[in-house]
Amino acid sequence: MKIYAYPSPVAEKRLTAIINRGFGHQKKELQYVGRILEDVRKNGEDALIKYINRFDSPKVTIGSIQVAQKEFSEAGKKVDRKFLRALNQAVANIESFHKQQRRKSWINTDRPGTILGQMFNPVDSAGIYVPGAKGGKTPLVSSVLMGAIPAVIAGVKNILMVTPPQRDGNVNPHLLVAAKKVGVKAVYKVGSAWAIAALAYGTKTIPKTDVIVGPGNIYVTLAKKILSGTVGIDMIAGPSEILIIADSTAHPDFTAADLLSQAEHDPLASAVLLTDSKETAAAVSKAVENQVEKLLRKAIVKESLIKYGAIIVVPDIAAAVELANRIAPEHLELHVKDPFQLIGSIRNAGAVFLGEYTPESVGDYIAGPNHILPTAGTARFASALSVDNFIKKTSILHYSREAFRREARDIIHLAEIEGLDAHANSVAVRLKS
Repeated sequence: MKIYAYPSPVAEKRLTAIINRGFGHQKKELQYVGRILEDVRKNGEDALIKYINRFDSPKVTIGSIQVAQKEFSEAGKKVDRKFLRALNQAVANIESFHKQQRRKSWINTDRPGTILGQMFNPVDSAGIYVPGAKGGKTPLVSSVLMGAIPAVIAGVKNILMVTPPQRDGNVNPHLLVAAKKVGVKAVYKVGSAWAIAALAYGTKTIPKTDVIVGPGNIYVTLAKKILSGTVGIDMIAGPSEILIIADSTAHPDFTAADLLSQAEHDPLASAVLLTDSKETAAAVSKAVENQVEKLLRKAIVKESLIKYGAIIVVPDIAAAVELANRIAPEHLELHVKDPFQLIGSIRNAGAVFLGEYTPESVGDYIAGPNHILPTAGTARFASALSVDNFIKKTSILHYSREAFRREARDIIHLAEIEGLDAHANSVAVRLKS
């Protein structure tokens, strides 16, 4: 990885390129996805089967889009005990964390004659999108857990899952076992933009949902972007990213491994190290060079590092923190002597990992916090997927006659300032009665 000195024009140019890389789509891709959505809206299952057979599996039919109970039963026989043990541990940790996010309705009566409050209710249905990595051969089990568990805890009654089928028309058994474990009611063999369209509009086979969550490729992301407003979504997620702040105490091999763990996702992924130590910068750069050759996805990693990787030497750790807040990374790791001292200074990050024995991978799989995080700088205003994504907040208002009369003149005045005389009259008519 190339080392840059900050501040300098060349370092600033590199940082700007990383910060502004965005979601990496072109206008023609947006138009293509728009046509797919309209096709599914108009033609339902016929459109779905056309896309499924063309891109994923020629064996899926309208009658086999939904995973049958027999398939769930057979899946349970195909996974081993080690998987079940790891799955149970991950589910327990993720459930425990997300239960802390439960909301309670509340009422306030501080102002005499008024009752004000909020009700919290779950949406009726939610769709969980699970990508089909490598044609379903590498099942993204963690995406099932991170999407479905907060929906279950929120109290959503109908939780559906969509995922691309394997070439043979089946769904990877690990995904089905995980889905059943966390309470998913139905699984459908459909992926990409047409799956998002089916969840948003509904078809004869796939019920319409109120919220869609889960990561996906550029076509999934664009479909969610277009349909946001028609259906609730978690976020518009871009390529994965990691930023590490390290001092002279950081372990070069640990730091290098964590940078590479994100670079392997995608050529557009970003891996950045900020350090106040030239020695650490040089050691990590060398460790990256040594480790990358051993990786199965080294071609993707190398492309990612060339495009959006950087090691930046800053004057001090305070400067590193300010740069981190400017970048607003999805994952922020603190490889410093006392990471807890920095927490109060971190304003913008999807998730913060404290210390060298808390790599981003623990958050991906088993720690408990959700790994569906804001990317591409959106941590400036967005948050991780949570129970709140499946909750609606409804305000409650009640005024007694006395409370109404006490504030009526102020309401009328504000309405008249806005030129809304009917609003003012709806108050004035009550004063006359």
